Amino acid sequence: MEYKSIVDVQSRLTKAGYIPSKEIATVVFLAEATQKPILVEGPAGVGKTELAKAIARSLGRELIRLQCYEGLDEAKALYEWEYAKQLLYTQMMKDRLNDIISSASTLTEAVDQIAAQEDVFFSDRFIQPRPLLQAISSEKPVVLLLDEVDKSDPEFEAFLLELLSDFQVSIPELGTRKAVNIPFVLLTSNNYRDMSDALKRRCVHLYIDYPARETEIAIVRLKIPDIEEKLCAILVDAIRKIRTLDLKKSPSISETLDWAQSLLALQINELTPEVVSETLNVICKYQMDLEKVRKNMDRIVS
Repeated sequence: MEYKSIVDVQSRLTKAGYIPSKEIATVVFLAEATQKPILVEGPAGVGKTELAKAIARSLGRELIRLQCYEGLDEAKALYEWEYAKQLLYTQMMKDRLNDIISSASTLTEAVDQIAAQEDVFFSDRFIQPRPLLQAISSEKPVVLLLDEVDKSDPEFEAFLLELLSDFQVSIPELGTRKAVNIPFVLLTSNNYRDMSDALKRRCVHLYIDYPARETEIAIVRLKIPDIEEKLCAILVDAIRKIRTLDLKKSPSISETLDWAQSLLALQINELTPEVVSETLNVICKYQMDLEKVRKNMDRIVS
């Protein structure tokens, strides 16, 4: 069920629990229309992964996610051979060896007949698809999320280029596999390292920053509908003031939602300096940040 327009993208993503800006909706619409991947960059916790989930929900597609990390290789991302099944087949073949070579009149013929069985060991019955192969082999279109691709090694990034250019992968034992259906691909990056120009050329770029005030309020009310409107506005204003401090990690949307949920659980409907101080652990991930916020409490709650 393809997107019909940018307005359609905004409407369907909102129904899927994600409030997009017009820029985000435009990029999503163009990426689907041109069948190009989206490289989504921005601070951690601003909703990059959630965007992929919302796109999958809004399109009615399965989400296939590959969590990237240092040392990730093709075997973990593309496929693995099921060696246990291959070993079992080897034992079965050993038990039937006499039947296989019974018609051979010479040693050469016997060797050829045994060799003819080798291809069976490297066939689809013994392959275990991983996310990349699953995505291009699916009978139905899927959304493929390559999460935190910046944490993978440059060698793995280079391997991705074939997939992102031609939507095909090469398996030495089986040949080239082309996509049955081209997946909607999103790559997320927290700027752990710079991505190559070759990768960026193949993608539509999208940078997601901290949202505008009204957008953040709308997100909180969408995700936590029980929160009082006044408290929601005060909470978002406090978060935005905290972000102006020189912190090691500024609170993101995910921390805003965690804080709102915590205040709701504590049945608090007013944000006082005491309440902020007692609940700062929810939004500050480093002790030095927590202490800095407390020192600037008069700026946070006024």
